[in-house]
Amino acid sequence: MLIGLMADTHDNLPMVEKAIKKLNEEGAALVLHAGDYVAPFVIPKFKELKAKLIGVFGNNDGDRELLKKRFSEHEGLEIRGNFAEIKVDGLRIALLHGTEEELLKALIENETFDVVVHGHTHKAEIYRKGKTLVVNPGEVCGYLSGKPTVAVFDTIKYEAKIVVL
Repeated sequence: MLIGLMADTHDNLPMVEKAIKKLNEEGAALVLHAGDYVAPFVIPKFKELKAKLIGVFGNNDGDRELLKKRFSEHEGLEIRGNFAEIKVDGLRIALLHGTEEELLKALIENETFDVVVHGHTHKAEIYRKGKTLVVNPGEVCGYLSGKPTVAVFDTIKYEAKIVVL
C-alpha cells in the first residue's frame, strides 16, 4: 500500500491543493497528516483526497473543537488527538506532531514502532534508527524552507521518499 504523508499545512490553501493533487496522482490509498492545519477552514479541502485521511493535532492548531467538528463533517477524514497508532499491512505506525521532543526521541530510540511519522520542524527527512523508519514529510506550506514537500511511504517495499510540490 502507498501511504501519503504530510504535515505543517499552516492554512496555505494553494499548497494544500497541490499536495492533495500530488498524493492522488501518486495513488496514495491512505494519507497521514502530522498536524498544524492551523485554522478549521482548511479541513474541507481534504475531502478532495481519493484516500482516507488520519490526522493528529499540532502545536499551532488553535480551535481544536472546531477542527474536530470540521473533520467529522466529511466522510473519510479522521482526527485522533495528539497521537495515533495506525496498523497497516502488518506494520505499526506512530503518528504525532513532534512538539514534545523527549516523547518523539523515546518513540524513535525504543524502536517499538516500524515507522514514526512526525512534523513540527518543517525539515523533510527520512532515516532509520535500527528497525524503525523515521519520516518527517517536511512542510506543505513552504513558509520556512521555501520548499513545500510531502512524502510517500510504500508499505511493501518498506521505504519512503520526499516529493517536492
